Formats: sequence, structure tokens, C-alpha cells
Amino acid sequence: MRIVRIANFVSAESGGLRTALHGLGSGYVTAGHEAILIVPGDGRSDVMSDQGRVITLPGMPAAGARRMLVRRAPVTRLLEELAPDRLEVSDRSTLRWVGTWARRRGIPAMMISHENLTGRLTMLPPVFARAAVPFSDFVNRRSARDYDRIVCCTGWAASEFERLKVDNLLRIPLGVDLETFSPARRSRELRDRYAARDEVLIVYAGRLAPEKEPERALDALELLRRSGIPAALVVAGSGVLRERMEKRATAAELPVRFLGFVHSRPELAALLASADIALAPGPIETFCLSALESLACGTPVVASTEGGVSEVVGEGGVAATGESFVEGVRELLAQPAADRRAQARARAERFGWSASVAEFLAAHHANRTVGTRRSRLRTGVVRPSGAAQPGGRPHHDDRAAA
Repeated sequence: MRIVRIANFVSAESGGLRTALHGLGSGYVTAGHEAILIVPGDGRSDVMSDQGRVITLPGMPAAGARRMLVRRAPVTRLLEELAPDRLEVSDRSTLRWVGTWARRRGIPAMMISHENLTGRLTMLPPVFARAAVPFSDFVNRRSARDYDRIVCCTGWAASEFERLKVDNLLRIPLGVDLETFSPARRSRELRDRYAARDEVLIVYAGRLAPEKEPERALDALELLRRSGIPAALVVAGSGVLRERMEKRATAAELPVRFLGFVHSRPELAALLASADIALAPGPIETFCLSALESLACGTPVVASTEGGVSEVVGEGGVAATGESFVEGVRELLAQPAADRRAQARARAERFGWSASVAEFLAAHHANRTVGTRRSRLRTGVVRPSGAAQPGGRPHHDDRAAA
């Protein structure tokens, strides 16, 4: 099949979305399909890569270095030229119309919901947050109508569609590169660069944006040190909160190293593997690939009880909220290091990219008539009649329960 994918807010420093797009695209190519990705950028380009053909169209600046495709005409012309067999849209803003375009032409289209719109809106000022549920329901109902498939990666991400009882909702987890992100990357030399031998090395990897609440990492560090636990923090990521966080760390004399965005995946993997504990404090994360990458490196995660990240982390760490993040760190430190690291890696091994790609491809092949399958949607992925469970991976309870 020719699978054309289109996404907004992708840049050299866009983190999880860029990783997800690459993991799926390279998986489609490996499976023998033609994968084409359309993203916004400074200008137009057209290159081949290991995730297939990547076409960049001029986009309007959005948050940070990210951009978004706003003009429909160039996108429409390109889609007509490419003549896709399947469409996969990773955006819920200016590209929602693509589903309607595809339906009129008989092209099966899938929207991957990388954010929980209700959760995102509740973080706005109260005058807007009060309208979060009705507005989200309006938008989500239209998306479910315009697309053949709505794909969510966790139960929390799916919850806002489930309350509408839409019958074309699928739950498919993303994956992780288990070779690049491996406990074998652990380096004593690298660890010594950021922490003394008797200190606990904590890492936060993610955008320094308000919705991620990265300052919870500073809160935890400050409380740990105040209670007598020597700890140091490394922050890998960029964003609008960096300057404020640096000033706070300096004023409080906290041992924090700000690395900015780490472009090299092997270098990021070495950092994650060399840490003792990773933090994933974001309250509206629908999946959080950086937390999964930490687990794959054998580093347990303290994850927010809010959002979907705790579903991913599972027994590979602990769930916490607010000031209890420091208690989550204490709980993990009370376990033997070898045990907590082995458990983290074991959890990540349930999320290999090969199994995730197989499930996405099964969804792309699925029969478009889905109205009679609602009961099956609540337990996993809808598959064509007679299709086998791809990858042999079970849908374990904490990921399948609504």
C-alpha cells in the first residue's frame, strides 16, 4: 500500500511526535509498504529516508521551532498528486479537514490522537476550561464522523472518545527502539560527569513547556535534598521554561545540569541508562515516549498519576502526583537497584516497535464497516475477519481497561 502520513508541529526538536512518526514510517517500509510523510517546515523539500519519502511544505510558525500547515490548497494538490491508498493524520487542529477530503474520494483515513483535547483545555484559564468538555465533545464527535479510524495510544487518551460511544475507536500503543535504548548504554564515566558516587542521579527528558510541568522535577530535587537524600538532576530538553528553571536552580543552589535538546539518540539513550531514576511529571501526556525510552534503558520512572503515562510505566516505576513525586523517588530507591532496573526493562520489552507497527497495519487493512464492532473496540484492536493477533503481544489489563 501507499500510506501517506501527514502531521503538524514537527521539528528537529519536537521529541515524541517525531519519534513516533519515524518508528511507524520505518516499520511500514520494512513491512514492504510505500510510506510518505508530509510535514511543515521553512520551505519545500523532498527527500528519501529510512522512514520513506519525507516531503516538507512551507508552514506557519507555531510554538517554539515547530510549524503547522495552514493553507489547504498546497496540501490538497500534493495529496491528489500522491494518490494514497491509505491516509494517516497526526494532528487535531488545522489538518482535521483531511478526513473529509479522503472520505469524498473513498480513501480510508485514520486520525492518531496524540493529545487528549479535554485535558489540554482544562489547563487554560477557568473561563475557557469550563467549556472543555462540551467543546471537546463537539470536536471529537466530528472527527469520529470524518475519519474511518480514530487511534489512541492509552486508555486515558481514548477516554474522551469513549464517553461519546463512538464505534470507530481503536487503542494501539506506540513502541520503543529496544536496541538503541538499552541498559547496555549505561556508563559510569557519563554518570560521574553529572553526579558524585554517593548521589542519586535523576533525569528529566522532555520539552520545557507549561503543559509538561517540568518544574516538578526541581520541586522533587529540592525536597529530596532538604530531607537529607543527596540527589542531582539532569534536564534534557528545550522550551520556554528553560530560563526560568535555570534561574530558580541557581537561586536555590540546586545541582542541576541543563543540556538542551539532545539530538543524538544514542547519546540520549546513554544519559537515560546512566541515571538512577527518570521523572515523567506531565499531567496531560497521552503516552510519553521519553518515559518508555527510560524504561527500555533500565531506568525506572516516577510518573504522574494524571494523564496516560502511568499506564505505560506500569510496574516499571511508580505513579505520583504533586509533592508525592519525592515519595515516588523514595519508594524506588528502597528497592534493590538490580531489581528495579530489571523490572523497568521488562516493562519496556512489551512495547517493541514491530508489534506496534503490525497493529497499525492491521488497522489500515481493516474493513471500513465498523458500526457493529463496538464491543470488540473496548478490548483491543479491531482487525479484519480472520486476521491473527499481530506480533503475538497480549493486551494486558492495565492497557486494555477503559
